[in-house]
Amino acid sequence: MKAIACRSCLLLILIFNFAFVANAASMARQSGKIVGDGKTPGKFTISEPRGGWTVNRMVEVSGSVSDLSVNPVTININGDRYLMKTFGGKFKRKFPVIQGKNTILIQGTNKAGAFKESRIVFAQVPPVQFMAVLTSDTDGVYTDLHVYEPAIDGDPLAEPKAHIYWADTSSASGGKFYLNEQGGDFDQPGYGPYLYTHASPPAGIYRIDANYWPSGDKGHTVGTLNLVLFGGSPNEIRRRVQQPLVMPGETVTLAFVKIQKGGAASIYVPGVDTVPRDEKVWPKWVAEAKARRKGHGDGGE
Repeated sequence: MKAIACRSCLLLILIFNFAFVANAASMARQSGKIVGDGKTPGKFTISEPRGGWTVNRMVEVSGSVSDLSVNPVTININGDRYLMKTFGGKFKRKFPVIQGKNTILIQGTNKAGAFKESRIVFAQVPPVQFMAVLTSDTDGVYTDLHVYEPAIDGDPLAEPKAHIYWADTSSASGGKFYLNEQGGDFDQPGYGPYLYTHASPPAGIYRIDANYWPSGDKGHTVGTLNLVLFGGSPNEIRRRVQQPLVMPGETVTLAFVKIQKGGAASIYVPGVDTVPRDEKVWPKWVAEAKARRKGHGDGGE
């Protein structure tokens, strides 16, 4: 409850700041490639992972960067790119890995050029059935991840009900949400990532939303959702979804995911994919769903 109250206070502060400086000329946002000020070649010192084998689903990526102005650093895991803040030059965050080989690349750039370190980790874990990772390209904003799960053993075409997000981080069926904790207290605004995983997702339709809360000097950001279904298995499905997030308090449905029995799945991205017409594949409520709407995301709207 204390954490939720703190988060509510932070959101009120962000709203006030946005209203105070809502001048279009001041809405420049930090985005794109991050270049540090250092003029000598940078270097990473990696604490974890050390490489080799692991039996853990979550692997810590931690270490330090010699050039403190390189903030954030870029983490690339199996081709998926994330930005991770540094605190006093140090960074630390756990990420889910897939069965088999995982390539972890840590990158930075300053005025002397690009530098990097890499590790390879082989994971002896069951396939990751469902993974959703949400990031943004702007510091100082909340791009909250909200996942709605179907009922266990319910109608596979019914609207999802269970709501997993920063204030309710686990579901009855086994879904898990990981806060953006990279240092400091509670949940930090910034690039993310917000993580959701499910080892054994029930069949049905999932809705994945992003809810946007900018600070006063940020006009908009780009949210990136990386989806991995049945990761590390022959049925692996990957999809990257990118959407601009503009209005304070705006909720954007980034994707619908349908998990079917037998290891099959489908993904529908509103506003990007062709609107589905076959109600036996995607029900009418999916086809008619509004991709963008006002609302804080805590109650499904």
